[in-house]
Amino acid sequence: MIKVNVIPNNIRWKKYLKNPQNYLNRKIKSINKKDSLYRKKLLIFSIMLSDSKEIKKLNKKFRNKNKSTDVLSFPFYKKKQLKENLLKKKEIYLGDVVISINNIKRRNNKKEFFKELNKLWIHGLLHLFGHDHKFEKDYKKMKNLENKFYKLVK
Repeated sequence: MIKVNVIPNNIRWKKYLKNPQNYLNRKIKSINKKDSLYRKKLLIFSIMLSDSKEIKKLNKKFRNKNKSTDVLSFPFYKKKQLKENLLKKKEIYLGDVVISINNIKRRNNKKEFFKELNKLWIHGLLHLFGHDHKFEKDYKKMKNLENKFYKLVK
């Protein structure tokens, strides 16, 4: 089972999400119901809802890129370590995802806002699972997984 801890770090999120924890819990519940892959483990991750200023600082500090971005992921384990821990442990902390509201709020309507939000946190979660998109084959695999998860939470 996947669980999420939501950390609202910017008041502007309240305009779009009155209760971000409940919203994301419902989305995660949809994945847990329909995807049996994670049923026997407790996989926990955090999402910090932030803004472009904060995410730019994090991007500079941890990736040495002095620019804002829409989502950052900070996996607790490398892919191989995660696989080993999935065999040994019942409860695993996956890591943290940070999402900037600035890139999402440019969408003019709420439906587009939620669509983009869902795509971003799913993208971040897949990075926590060890997926990346450095090479074309990895990009395609990750994109397919994103689409699968997105269909589960729509």
